[in-house]
Amino acid sequence: MARRPAPVGPALTGIRRLIRGVSGAAAALAALASQVAHAGAWPTSKGETQVILKFETMRAEDGFDLSGVRAPLPAEQVDQVLGLFMEYGLTDRITLQAKSDWQDGKDAFVDYQGRGPVELGVRVNVWRDDWTVLSIYAGYAWGGDARNAVYAPPGAGDSDWDLRVMGGRSFAWRGAFVEVQAARRLREGLPDETRLDLTAGAELAPGWSVLNQVFAGRSEEGAEWANLETSVVRASGAWSLQAGWRQTVAGRNVPESRGPMLAVWRRF
Repeated sequence: MARRPAPVGPALTGIRRLIRGVSGAAAALAALASQVAHAGAWPTSKGETQVILKFETMRAEDGFDLSGVRAPLPAEQVDQVLGLFMEYGLTDRITLQAKSDWQDGKDAFVDYQGRGPVELGVRVNVWRDDWTVLSIYAGYAWGGDARNAVYAPPGAGDSDWDLRVMGGRSFAWRGAFVEVQAARRLREGLPDETRLDLTAGAELAPGWSVLNQVFAGRSEEGAEWANLETSVVRASGAWSLQAGWRQTVAGRNVPESRGPMLAVWRRF
């Protein structure tokens, strides 16, 4: 079983420090139009299924040391990930989720290839009106053969719980919305983590949207990260194509990774 959570005050302080430098970018975030916003706080309609297949290739020549100072890595780190995310609307308020990935990478010490963690979970919408939504999520993940955390060697970590509170707000202007997710991961074989994800957005033109997200987090043993992902989405009927760029903008004991991503969304 996963360890009981440690006090989260220091972790939240670390996250606030991490995201202070990117708060200006977060304030200007833009995101998917409402028809592809289902992979967050908004529930999936009863009987509807959504599948997201995402590929990203990340490279890093530098990293952030334990003081948060950028420094060269002993060798280039490369990570290629093919991820699959699925969700199903069990009711209009309860959404089932599943996700996993396949990884191929190398760093100064090891070449690795294998399955990443497999996670199953449930998202429950606890309150909603015409503009605002609040949901909670609980998921359980089984560790894989590849990286189970960006700061850990391949294969480290056995399993973990992911507990999230998700809040979203829609706006009349161009279908825009903002979303915040606060998460606590209770891990076996790796330090527990606290995470904060920020998303916001608007439709640029019919069928075209731009999506930016900030992913920040801190582990109990001191690793910290803040990633910014920017992408453009083309929606057509039940299909959406997403292409963008991810960059590590701050951190401690993590590589400064960057690279392109491509995803295909399909609703059934």
